[in-house]
Amino acid sequence: MLPVISAIAIHVMLFRLGKVADERNDGTIMSDIISAQVEPVSDNASSEKPVLFTLATFNIENLMRRFDFTGYRNENRQDRSLQLFAIDNEAQYRLLEQARMVAHTDDTRQLSALSIAQTRADILCLQEVDDLEALNAFEYGYLFKMVGQGYKHKYLIDGNDSRGIDVSVMMRDTTKSGHDIELVKLESNAHLTYQDLGIYDPVLADIGIEAHERVFKRDCLMLDLRIGGKPLTLFVSHFKSMGGVRYGQDPKLTTLPVRMAEARAVRMIIEKRFGREETANARWVICGDFNDYYEKIAISGDQWDGYQFTPVHEPENCLNVFLEDGFAVNLVERRPELDRWTLYHTRGPQERHLCQLDYIWASPALAQRNAHVVPEIIRNGQPYRTVFPEGQDVARFPRIGWDRPKASDHCPVAVTLEL
Repeated sequence: MLPVISAIAIHVMLFRLGKVADERNDGTIMSDIISAQVEPVSDNASSEKPVLFTLATFNIENLMRRFDFTGYRNENRQDRSLQLFAIDNEAQYRLLEQARMVAHTDDTRQLSALSIAQTRADILCLQEVDDLEALNAFEYGYLFKMVGQGYKHKYLIDGNDSRGIDVSVMMRDTTKSGHDIELVKLESNAHLTYQDLGIYDPVLADIGIEAHERVFKRDCLMLDLRIGGKPLTLFVSHFKSMGGVRYGQDPKLTTLPVRMAEARAVRMIIEKRFGREETANARWVICGDFNDYYEKIAISGDQWDGYQFTPVHEPENCLNVFLEDGFAVNLVERRPELDRWTLYHTRGPQERHLCQLDYIWASPALAQRNAHVVPEIIRNGQPYRTVFPEGQDVARFPRIGWDRPKASDHCPVAVTLEL
């Protein structure tokens, strides 16, 4: 088991990367204010105007700096465009793959940046980010040019994903309303094992997972913040995908035990952070791609005879860990039933549905404080193959294609909250 990451280790890592050593007005370094101790955050600040901030979450889909050449030997990993051509050798394949990826990425990241700009987020939680270098290159080369005000502070700690994709957070200096955003503490939970938390389920052995292995497929990144002097704790995660199972098995159910453990672990981390009795009254939010849903919209029909959209309840899911006994509130559920989806799934006309995979969960106290707030879902970056229920279709961003280019396979979710 890895030791808990100390403030010094995080400081050294981030300083060497040179990515978050931005000086504030008082001369301190951002990475210096990361604390290794769990300190209760008290609310002793007063403000003449309400402390509002906009929070967004977005699976940006493979924001990578590395090329993947495995498609030369594994046709299943080869891009469909390259399969149209006769390629004589691996050297030629590598050149073609690099050219294809660079051209494809430029369009994609313009669209990703447009989607993020639409959220107007003060704090942005991202999933599927390669590293801080990739995040800086994207923010400066694409996002900054669109919004004109940068996200100076970026946080990412390497997690457990086998492909090297991580969760990350970008923040502005201040909110749109002029309140300072300050990082008090940053903590990774990627090192935690099933054994550490006492949540090993024997059913995990059926899919080859042992008790000494790590719970989170990526991480559960925890950030203690102060916004306008008021405390907020942010948890960012990206649960196990519904892929990577054998043909003929239900991918959602086969991988469910892993996500169940991840959800239990997130809840345990939060209850430990605030104390079980005080958790409901604390200010905290969970953001990310949870790769699960408790409802979906099944799609039938076609473009000639019309589409039908049927809500379907999915009782077997990991999200019940948050929903049961009112532990957390899915703010997106405040939208109409047919208008909560953040992803379009299809494997051809026989298998199509819309579902919510991207969530902003609020503590009961924070949800009650913002009882009338409804999150926004940015769908302008979706490809034209996405089937929208009647009345929901939106104007797509320029250069959106039938399948690609697109901003991502996911839609950003954004909400403005008051502390």
